[in-house]
Amino acid sequence: MIKSSQIWSFLHKPVTLRSKIMKAFIINFIITFVCLSFTSNYAISSILTNKIESGIQRNLKQVQLSLENTIKNLNHVSHQLSHQGMTGKRLYEYILSSEPYDRLKLISEITTELNFITFTNPNIGLVMYYFKNDDNYMFENYSIKDDFNIDKLPLLAEYHTISFYGPHISNKLNNDKYVLSALRKVEMAERDDVFIYVETSFDLTENILDIDNGYRDCSYLIIDNNGFIAYSALPDIFPVNSLFDENIENNDSGTYRDYYWYKTTSNQGWSILSVIHKDQYYSERNKWIRQMTLFSLFLMFFNLSTAWLVWQTIRKPLNAFSKEIKWLTEKDFISKSEETNILEFDYLLDTFNKMKQQILSLIKEIEQKEKNRANLEIEKLRYQINPHFLMNTLNTAQWMAIMNNQDSISNLLQSLNRLLYHNLGKMDQPTTLQEEINSIKEYLNIQNIRYDFTYDIEVKADKDTMDMLVPRFILQPLVENAIHHGLKDNGNIYVEVNKLNNTVEILIQDDGPGMPQDIIEEIMTDVKDDPDKIGMGKTGMGIGTNYVKRMIEIFYEGQATMEIHSKLGKGTKVILKLPIYKGEEK
Repeated sequence: MIKSSQIWSFLHKPVTLRSKIMKAFIINFIITFVCLSFTSNYAISSILTNKIESGIQRNLKQVQLSLENTIKNLNHVSHQLSHQGMTGKRLYEYILSSEPYDRLKLISEITTELNFITFTNPNIGLVMYYFKNDDNYMFENYSIKDDFNIDKLPLLAEYHTISFYGPHISNKLNNDKYVLSALRKVEMAERDDVFIYVETSFDLTENILDIDNGYRDCSYLIIDNNGFIAYSALPDIFPVNSLFDENIENNDSGTYRDYYWYKTTSNQGWSILSVIHKDQYYSERNKWIRQMTLFSLFLMFFNLSTAWLVWQTIRKPLNAFSKEIKWLTEKDFISKSEETNILEFDYLLDTFNKMKQQILSLIKEIEQKEKNRANLEIEKLRYQINPHFLMNTLNTAQWMAIMNNQDSISNLLQSLNRLLYHNLGKMDQPTTLQEEINSIKEYLNIQNIRYDFTYDIEVKADKDTMDMLVPRFILQPLVENAIHHGLKDNGNIYVEVNKLNNTVEILIQDDGPGMPQDIIEEIMTDVKDDPDKIGMGKTGMGIGTNYVKRMIEIFYEGQATMEIHSKLGKGTKVILKLPIYKGEEK
């Protein structure tokens, strides 16, 4: 079971400022978008429904009137050619005449009359007389297609003496346009199989069918008096001569398969339908939905961009504070952040920099005090080491003056003077590595004279390192430790100086008995926090080693290191790794 404390902890879980800003803008966007969507969806649905239905009905009426006028014109022309005027009389004479000359004359007159009538009626196209029993036609004003067949024409409406067809493909040769046509019986006592066939011009029919229906995706169907499809703009879906819908007579609109349909009925009984697929019917709405989606994406992008800009405005000062704190932890008191151009944040940054300068002043004061104390420690170590060696050497010189000849004493005192001149120089000034190596050679010369021991020492130094500046008196204590604590009456000491990139490595190695690890750890123990204990409780080796360690730490500001490696029975080696300083670099 979830405890109340866990719920409280979850609700009050820390979150970033950026996430809070983003959440606030996203919530604002969602509320705005939902309200806008519901309101506009209702409005657009009502507008589109009224627009589509009223547009379709209005244009259906226009198409109906155009077709009715066209059919009236067909009726008028066909009546004129079948019952009135000289054309009907000449046709009658042609049928009764048997004289070839008379028949040719009548053919010419009839043809001329037909051409005149069609010329004066520009909405009329193909005209001819059709003899049904003979399945033949005559007096046509245009060439006829070979597959002409009245029975194949889609019947639109049929009355006692006239039938209307179409729209259908014209029977005029080389013409695949849609037309309306009429077939009217010519009243003759001698023959009852004579008909006048009249087609509209294809331009008229196409203009009627291409009337803007208020919705470009609508298609027209023409339904005959019996409910069958006489014309279909979608023959694959609504085939010609098929029954459209049994309930079409009782409704002006409805659905059929995946289509909406709207109907208007003519005075002659045939109907015109405008059909539209449901997907197309909702295309305007879908278009609106797409537009709303794009608008929503834009709105979301705008909100997120605004949130991002707000966050950037806050992030820059926060980063500036973060850098200031980082620089403070890294003891970088020089670097300073650029102004944020936001008054409140710039005031805080300025206050922080003032505090940083105060901290810098305190650190410098503490460092100076620490440096002064370190110098006192070094001076104390120097006076622990040098007087002891000086007294022993002078004591040796006194005995040699009594017991040996003048040359040995002179040699000893000469080496001593050189060594004292180097070691007792100004401790706050560095010396070169060459001078340090020369001083340990003088020291070894004195030791050989003093103890009459034989020490084999090998010094191998990289010439490029001889001018390198080092603290004074750092090699002799290590060589002295090697002699007194690493060797007995004889032995080997090896000194090597190598340059490694920006570092010089100094190796001092003996082949004495070595020392255990606990002794090394004791020697390397740092006693700088208690200067009164320096040299106390340690061997002489500890004093010298501690002096060298402290000296290189101060001189190189913590960048130099000293290591002691020893194996029992195999000797000890001390490794100094010093940064390279030349000339006035230090």
